[in-house]
Amino acid sequence: MNDNNHNNNNGGKTLSRRTFLKALGLGTATAAAPVIVSCATDEEKQIPVQEPPVGKMTYRENPKTHEKVSILGYGMMRLPGKSGKPFGRDNEDEIDQEMVNKQVDYAIEHGVNYFDTSPAYCKGLSEHATGIALSRHARDKYFIATKLSNFAPETQTRTASIEMFQNSLRELQVDYIDYLLLHSIGGGTGEEAMELFRNRYIYNGILDYLLEQREKGVIRNLGFSYHGEIAVFDYLLANHDKYKWDFVQIELNYLDWGHAKEINDRNTDAKYLYAELDKRGIPAVIMEPLLGGRLASLPLPLARKIMARDPERTMASWAFRYAGSFPRVLTVLSGMTYMEHLKENLCTYCPLEELTDEEKDFLYGIADEIVDYNTIPCNDCKYCMPCPYGIDIPSVLTHYNKCIAEGNLTRDRNDPDYARARRAFLIGYDRSVPRLRQADHCIGCGQCVEHCPQRIDIPKEMQRVNNYVEALKQGIDRGLDA
Repeated sequence: MNDNNHNNNNGGKTLSRRTFLKALGLGTATAAAPVIVSCATDEEKQIPVQEPPVGKMTYRENPKTHEKVSILGYGMMRLPGKSGKPFGRDNEDEIDQEMVNKQVDYAIEHGVNYFDTSPAYCKGLSEHATGIALSRHARDKYFIATKLSNFAPETQTRTASIEMFQNSLRELQVDYIDYLLLHSIGGGTGEEAMELFRNRYIYNGILDYLLEQREKGVIRNLGFSYHGEIAVFDYLLANHDKYKWDFVQIELNYLDWGHAKEINDRNTDAKYLYAELDKRGIPAVIMEPLLGGRLASLPLPLARKIMARDPERTMASWAFRYAGSFPRVLTVLSGMTYMEHLKENLCTYCPLEELTDEEKDFLYGIADEIVDYNTIPCNDCKYCMPCPYGIDIPSVLTHYNKCIAEGNLTRDRNDPDYARARRAFLIGYDRSVPRLRQADHCIGCGQCVEHCPQRIDIPKEMQRVNNYVEALKQGIDRGLDA
């Protein structure tokens, strides 16, 4: 989901994909290979991609309904805008419905049948656009997944939550939901997280209401998506006999498998999450297989290792194969803004070639090295937005991470590359984030923190970025952890 620009580090220089392949010594023989799935620049979007085969999609069986679900799920969180960018990047932008329709048609033609949306996505417009695109197809050709996204206190009353659910049916133009999720349970810390869960779903009787809707067939499968406090996850699974969860959506990728808690001590390793579902026989729906694009846009030394291992595979395809290689996984979600994203993912999953144990170990070694880059674990999901003080939080963090990956953060003024890296960071910062929306306007109110699925201490990271920016402007020696 995943629309950060695809750049790699070569002495701090940004590489196009063609230059990147030449730098790896691959020449032009692989020029027809698919572009990196989640990070297409304007230049890369012009590079031809392979046409995926029809009729080769890998499917997994829902153990409850015995329906066949495509291993590739279409995430409708980052839809194309008429501006040519992902919708929402420009304030005056509109969703490009014609392109949404075209890409949904292409996905269905190639076997994709799972479409994931939410009342919270695309400024509240994703369900509407998804409904328009899918309603043009027979209802038995697709499964709809949406969520009860009652984050705001005013939406947590019984009346407001039921209206949100009923509105999802209207916007999606359906009379039943195939997969309904309690959205992003686990927000907050400690007992506060459990109390927030109870406010959203227990005290108002909404979970009981959803269970009733499942009995009536208005909801075919009921589950939840998890981010945050592990006590809430454990509580819901401990009550599996009561609620009979049909599926659970978790974040799983080869970095989070063993390093999620190391990167952010408030997160939980995917190895634990998956094991808890597996031992109960609960299907897993996978989100963030690319960690917001970070696993498709690695620093050049790591990219070289992956490309040398198999020049015909992109970094993104390795990550997607990893996520799909666990037997309890029902589908792997990807936010495919551009047709190129869709085509590459279809090539990966039509059919899926599951990773060997040796290949998994190779990726775990890459993950060990990624941790050393000390990036901020932002997935660009925008749940932290809008900021009451106008800060473009995701763009600030994305720029900082991008500069780490490209070698444009420097610790030493005596470094011969200091002037170039300093200029690249500051000019890139002003281009990526308008001055009035930069980190120096953060007052530390913390309103964003409770909404962050990655549980990042955002005010602390805003200060970290701003301190570094000020040090660069003043010519002070200051490192990455300033």
